[in-house]
Amino acid sequence: MDLKKKLTPMQYKVTQENGTEPPFQNEFWNHEEEGIYVDIVSGKPLFSSTDKYDAGCGWPSFTKPILDEEMVEKLDTTHGMIRTEVRSKEANSHLGHVFNDGPGPSGLRYCINSAALRFIPKSELENEGYGKYLNLFQ
Repeated sequence: MDLKKKLTPMQYKVTQENGTEPPFQNEFWNHEEEGIYVDIVSGKPLFSSTDKYDAGCGWPSFTKPILDEEMVEKLDTTHGMIRTEVRSKEANSHLGHVFNDGPGPSGLRYCINSAALRFIPKSELENEGYGKYLNLFQ
């Protein structure tokens, strides 16, 4: 599959070249609809709107992934910082970073680029083949 044809230039830059989209100028930073966010490349479920919150950083932030095993964490020492990069397991897409300054019991904040995600509204989960995730909203 030619990802340069499938993805927008920003989606390609973020997922394949470890890019970062601008804060507050991306599709999902303030998105509040119920549903799940899947990997733009593989379609694997990554995050639920039930775990999304406003961290004030300008990117979508989540307290946890739907399935831990779909996440791969890597040390990122670029830009003079020490961070933990988060990638999707199946497609190896760069998603964003995870930080230890989040709310809730885990204290984690998954700061994710909108360009790495496709949103599937709760009402479309069954049609799109993600019906088993409806239980996240009960």
